[in-house]
Amino acid sequence: MVVSFLLAVTQRAKAQTDADALMIPKNYFCAAAVYTHGSWDHYWEGTFKRDNQNLGTVSTNVYSLGGNYGLSNRINLLFMVPYITTNASAGTLRGEKSFQDLAVTFKWMAVKEEIGRGLFSVHAIATGTLPLANYEADYLPLSVGLHSKSVALRALLNYQTGRFFVAGSGQYIRRDNITIDRNSYYTTEMHYTNEVQLPNATNFMFSSGYRSLKFNAEATFTKITSTSGFDIRKNDMPFPSNRMNSTAVGLILKYSFQSISGLEFTAGGNYVLDGRNVGQTRSGFAGVYYVFSTKKEK
Repeated sequence: MVVSFLLAVTQRAKAQTDADALMIPKNYFCAAAVYTHGSWDHYWEGTFKRDNQNLGTVSTNVYSLGGNYGLSNRINLLFMVPYITTNASAGTLRGEKSFQDLAVTFKWMAVKEEIGRGLFSVHAIATGTLPLANYEADYLPLSVGLHSKSVALRALLNYQTGRFFVAGSGQYIRRDNITIDRNSYYTTEMHYTNEVQLPNATNFMFSSGYRSLKFNAEATFTKITSTSGFDIRKNDMPFPSNRMNSTAVGLILKYSFQSISGLEFTAGGNYVLDGRNVGQTRSGFAGVYYVFSTKKEK
C-alpha cells in the first residue's frame, strides 16, 4: 500500500469495506467495480511544501475489481485487485501501468450490544497484501506501489442510534523489506545492498454520518503516520523508505436502487490537508456494487 504519492489508496445486504462497520449476511456475495482518479501538483519535501516543474501535475488512475463473501453474519472475507496507471504532465519521466497488489481481508464483528438507545459493535479486521506484478517500486512518484508484502491489523468501534452513527478505528501496518534494481543507495547513510527496509505505519480513522436502506452519507478524517523513515532530500526524488505521513478528509455517498434489488452506487472523494514526503492529493471515486445470495432457495 502506498500512502503517499499514489492513492491510496473502497440492512438489506449492503456492500461494505475493510474500514467500516457494515457486514454482509451469511451466504451473500458482493461484487464490486471501482474507479478512482487522483492528482497533485504540490507536495511536501519533508515538511516543506513545494511544486516541481519537472513533474507538473502527477495523476493516478486506479481500476479495481473486488468482492466480499459472508462466511457468517459476523465473519466476512473480502478481496480487491487494482490496476493502476500513473502520469506526469511535464518532464521526461514516463508513467507506469500495472496490476498492483492483491488485498485479502478477514473481518470479524466480535461484539454487538445494545447500549442506551443505540447499537454498539466492535470489529477486528486483518488485511494481507501480495504484489501481483513485477512493477518497479524504486520509481516514485510514478511507481504504482511499493512492491512489498504487508499485514495490517485494525480495531474498529462503531455506535449507531437511529440512522446516525459515529465510528473510530486504529490500524497497524507491517511491511516486508523489498529489493530494488541497484546495488547501493543513500538514505541518511550509505547502504551497499539492494534490500530496502520499509517503514511500518499507523492509520487512525474517524467517521460519522447517516445510514438508511436507500442512502448513506459519511464524512471521514484519516491520519497515517510512518513509524520510521527519512525525509526527501532537497531537489531529490522520493524513495520507498521515506517517512510518509498524511492527514486527509473525505466524503462517501452510497445509493441503493430500489427497482433493482442488490444494486448500489458509491461515490466520494478525499483531500490531503497536511503531510510529510507526500503529494497534496485531490481524489474522487465512483463504484458499482451488486449484492446477491449464493444459496439457492428451496
